[in-house]
Amino acid sequence: MSLTLSDVKRIANLAQLDLDEAHAETALGELNGIFALAERMQAVDTSGVAPLSQPLAAIMSLPLRLREDVVTEENRRDDYQAVAPKNQDGLYLVPKVIE
Repeated sequence: MSLTLSDVKRIANLAQLDLDEAHAETALGELNGIFALAERMQAVDTSGVAPLSQPLAAIMSLPLRLREDVVTEENRRDDYQAVAPKNQDGLYLVPKVIE
């Protein structure tokens, strides 16, 4: 997929950007370069590649050890809300700012 100069001008108009001719041509080259890169990436055969949960899994031979999901802090919500000007049912009450 490649764009034309009229496509770039239309996109700029929709985005409410004021592009002169020189900037439009520069943007055209950069956008077409991005589309060319995306097409090259789509052309790569990834049929034998297993999906990764995170990028480090590709270079580490051992699975990453995750820490246990345990509570390490005590619940101090009442202490924090005691200094709030207004709260109700565990929520902070704030003034209405939009009519």
